[in-house]
Amino acid sequence: MDSLNTRRVASLYKTFAAHEARRLAERLEIHYTPKHGSWLNMAEIELSVLKGQCLDRRLADMDTMQVEVANWQHARNNATPKIDWQFTTADARIKLKRLYPKL
Repeated sequence: MDSLNTRRVASLYKTFAAHEARRLAERLEIHYTPKHGSWLNMAEIELSVLKGQCLDRRLADMDTMQVEVANWQHARNNATPKIDWQFTTADARIKLKRLYPKL
């Protein structure tokens, strides 16, 4: 989730009674978006790589698929891949110019 102020546990206390807010807060495990790039984008990239490198063929059954994915995951984690973000601030100022203030 991104770091917008409405996406914090304190917002539950503004919306719900204290006991209900606490009950909900205890059920949540919040993971905020990294400063440089969205975790959702990274997850989508990894799923795309998984599909292309591991799930690009017919697998006999669920057990085989789980073994194949586990092997792929182990190899992928050992390779420590990096994501090369190519959308720069300068690009954003052009493509999203309506969102940037005019100075």
